[in-house]
Amino acid sequence: MKHTDRDSELDDLIDEITTDASGEAEQLWAFRQAFEDEVEVPCEASVIGEPVQVLKFDFDGNERRGLTALCLRADGTKHVVTASEMVIPPGKQGGRYLAAYRKWMGIAPMPPSVRPATRRNTSVPVPALEGPVELVVLSVKQKAARCRLLGAGQAFTFRAGRLWNLVPGEIAAVKPAKQWTYGGNPYLSGVIESTRLDAKALGLAPLGLEEVGIWSPAEHYWGEEGDPIEEWARPIIARGPRPEFEMEQVLPGFEVEDPFSDPIGQSNDLKDAGDFSGAYKILMALCQADLRCLDAHSHLGNFVFDRRPEDAIRHYEVGFRIGELSLGESFDGLLSWVRIDNRPFLRCMHGFGLCLWRLGRFEEAAEVFDRMLWLNPSDNQGVRFIVEDVRAKAPWRDE
Repeated sequence: MKHTDRDSELDDLIDEITTDASGEAEQLWAFRQAFEDEVEVPCEASVIGEPVQVLKFDFDGNERRGLTALCLRADGTKHVVTASEMVIPPGKQGGRYLAAYRKWMGIAPMPPSVRPATRRNTSVPVPALEGPVELVVLSVKQKAARCRLLGAGQAFTFRAGRLWNLVPGEIAAVKPAKQWTYGGNPYLSGVIESTRLDAKALGLAPLGLEEVGIWSPAEHYWGEEGDPIEEWARPIIARGPRPEFEMEQVLPGFEVEDPFSDPIGQSNDLKDAGDFSGAYKILMALCQADLRCLDAHSHLGNFVFDRRPEDAIRHYEVGFRIGELSLGESFDGLLSWVRIDNRPFLRCMHGFGLCLWRLGRFEEAAEVFDRMLWLNPSDNQGVRFIVEDVRAKAPWRDE
């Protein structure tokens, strides 16, 4: 068999990974460490043609099984597969390491479906998608977006101009051009004609609400004794006791027993260190894994809040509207800030209201802020200090 340059590259990589490991178990641990150090997760992959997000690579000590991967399906379920059963798109860093691992195991570096003979860009027209189609945007990268057809579960990579105009969680009307398969994964190109937000149409399971007790205004701190009750607080006090809830928080990749696995914290650390691209990628990967990750939407809004409020508001509103799916039209309970899992939703609301104010949409901003005070009377975000300015239609000031 002819030994190709790619074979040599993979041999060199295998030697680099296993150089200090003796025995099969140690070499498997070495591969596991290499995947952890060099392959950014979540990452795109497929298992038997089904697109998944890889959340974690691991080795449980079973040499016959080898490396495993914790995967997230499009429907939100998780499952563990042997790493050699996966396909990671060629050209990705993870694809290179997976090919080396497969070669070390003595099997073909790439499954037949992604070998060079079939990896050509075999683009063909898309007769089944004539006319505008609607795509649910899952994540946006520099040159492509991850999307799925509205009402369908199959995800694919979308290429077009003006990708910066797409926001995860929105629905894009697209005029299709071509469809092709590369590395076993489907692609679509086309022209973006418009975008809209319709959280109900996304087909997401509403985040759970757990009742955690009854809140009573009589037990709430309203200031020093003798201080007048502020105008905003009077109807809340008059309403009396109400049930208090905690909203489910979705955070793909986070493990309760490992606080350092928090991807939002990792993104913030990268941002603080000046690695905006790395921070942005983590947030987009979270949206792709599950659009119900409200904190990802709020932090994406934070990225552009100072410079482009007209873009930031779209991120905040997506998170707000997805969270609203859990409340319905008659919700009259509390979502207190003290319940940590409520904070992503309240952050989205706060950012949305601030952007409405900045853009001169005063009535809408006042409605959002009034609702926040009803949801969280302790007002940890300071809405009570600005709501009167908003009602008076005072222009936004940076300070």
